[in-house]
Amino acid sequence: MSSAHTIRAIQDNIALVIKGKSHVIEMAVVCLLARGHLLLEDVPGVGKTTLAHSLARSLDCSFKRIQFTSDLLPSDIVGVSMFNRQKQGFEFIPGPIFANVVLADEINRTTPKTQSSLLEAMSEAQISVDNQTHPLEQPFMVIATQNPAEYHGTFPLPESQLDRFLMRLCIGYPTLEEERKVLDRPHSLHPAETLEAVLSAHEVLVLQARVDQVHMEESLTDYLLSIVQATRQSELLSLGVSTRGALGLSKAAKALAVVRGRDYCLPDDIKELAPIVLSHRVMLNRTHGMRTQSFEQAERMVLDIVETVPVPV
Repeated sequence: MSSAHTIRAIQDNIALVIKGKSHVIEMAVVCLLARGHLLLEDVPGVGKTTLAHSLARSLDCSFKRIQFTSDLLPSDIVGVSMFNRQKQGFEFIPGPIFANVVLADEINRTTPKTQSSLLEAMSEAQISVDNQTHPLEQPFMVIATQNPAEYHGTFPLPESQLDRFLMRLCIGYPTLEEERKVLDRPHSLHPAETLEAVLSAHEVLVLQARVDQVHMEESLTDYLLSIVQATRQSELLSLGVSTRGALGLSKAAKALAVVRGRDYCLPDDIKELAPIVLSHRVMLNRTHGMRTQSFEQAERMVLDIVETVPVPV
């Protein structure tokens, strides 16, 4: 099966459950191929967990779900060393982070201390416990869901945690016809449970390696960096995009090219991806009367900045 058919197969598979959200599904696949982590932020009940579960079920890979709560401990995620009487020594018991796809459900309902236990895994694909380093199996992807920060019982994600996510996506409410299809569906099982895997771990790694071979012209690299620099120089932002963010936008643009059947990037790839790759990495300047930062505000700010940067010919 060609790469195009393989990618189309996983998108079609997820679309069996997530109705009418083809762009969100495409971006989730782009995030997977770019070796990134995905943050799904939206109001409760619009399908964040279902999308994450559907993507995981479409892959023939190990999958673990962690329900984040206020009393969750870091050891509940990464694992713990326990004394083995038979071996007369300490033995490491891996936590649920040791899986190919990890669903961090309602990640902002736990404390920042527990949230930070994901940092090393998300940036270096390894876990350090008791001065020992344990590598994580590849491919590795964290898909986190969260409710907007203004909801009760939530802790805002620290900037260092947000910066580890390649993309932040909003699913949004379905249309009337899409919601009708959801209501007509049998409810005996979770809809994602009916999906079968269409992509193996090896095939995911092959596609990820292909992303590394996509060509980006030097003028496009300069265009991307100009956008990043503009976020750092904007008076409306107190925090601009990091170098990790610039690298993430480059990887995402190359992955989008692969998903759309190209081996080269276009300016439109960068323009389309900038809001969902960069908006959660910037912070609005409160001195300009912006007391809160919503999903839409940050995206709109990034879009306005992108429009000020000349597109290379």
